[in-house]
Amino acid sequence: MSWRHVAVAALVAALAGCGAGEEGFRVIHVDDLAAMQASAQPAVTVLDANRDDFREREGIIPGAVLLSSYARYDVAKELPTAKDARLVFYCADSH
Repeated sequence: MSWRHVAVAALVAALAGCGAGEEGFRVIHVDDLAAMQASAQPAVTVLDANRDDFREREGIIPGAVLLSSYARYDVAKELPTAKDARLVFYCADSH
């Protein structure tokens, strides 16, 4: 399975497994992410919140920042410091 296939499934399911109903979150698709990455707007940071076993089995999106945990990562250490950073959280694992 290619990372694009994993990303499609992950981005569609992102809210279901990682913060469903959280205000300000929305599901995007691979084409949306590709457009964000290609745009002239500030860079987008992809954050992978999957567990290690899932990453080993399915792979990771190239360039993604690997979070230590989907629920208990250290915001100050693991997220960009810019408050206006564009973030995409990638989580396809079931928690």
